[in-house]
Amino acid sequence: MLARSCVWGAMRLRWLTWDVTDTLIRVRRSVGEQYCSEARSLGLQLEPESVERAFRLAYQSQHRRFPNYGLSQGLSSQEWWQDVVRETFSLCGVRGVPALQPLAERLYRGFSGSNNWEVFPDAERALEQCGLLGLRMGVVSNFDQRLEQVLESCGLRRHFDFVVTSESAGAAKPDGRIFREALRLSGLAEPGLAAHVGDDYWNDYRAARQQGMQSYLLQRRGAEWGVPPEHRLSSLEELPALLS
Repeated sequence: MLARSCVWGAMRLRWLTWDVTDTLIRVRRSVGEQYCSEARSLGLQLEPESVERAFRLAYQSQHRRFPNYGLSQGLSSQEWWQDVVRETFSLCGVRGVPALQPLAERLYRGFSGSNNWEVFPDAERALEQCGLLGLRMGVVSNFDQRLEQVLESCGLRRHFDFVVTSESAGAAKPDGRIFREALRLSGLAEPGLAAHVGDDYWNDYRAARQQGMQSYLLQRRGAEWGVPPEHRLSSLEELPALLS
């Protein structure tokens, strides 16, 4: 009965929403490597592993102090990210260097396109095939205002009717408001006619279901969260067949 119910639910779908980072795209190189590459233009020689650790500390601290890019506290997402860059280098012992500000600006621009992002090998075909099934699609992502440009640069924007970011919605997953904004844009009166695809149990799979949507959890690394097998994907290649 459960399997029949899931198949019936999938056939009723009209919309798919997608997470982006680590679902459709990923960084080409580690953040530490990319920061070090830019830092070399200033004559700074740093170890990517050390910079990566410093970045994670700086990011986590900034996220705790100013969630969702500090929008409710008067920051812009660009200011938020540039503060992360400066703190990252500060933790690596680089302080009081006047060129850090233009470096932070270059890094912000650099993560706005395909130079620093790459599409997963299974993403393009999955999107194409889901479109051929007659499904309309949108994006629901904890990302800033650069996402439209990133998707365009990576050749993926054409697949989506809308892009909802945590910056544009004023709320970050797992907050239900970001999903409700996507449902509003879809025009659906029934959330169960939409499904969300993402790689995070709390932010994607569970959060979407709490809003009445269907959802699928992408588990590229084979992690187990007690999710029913019919809701799990080891690759995006599996999704079109599951929906058809």
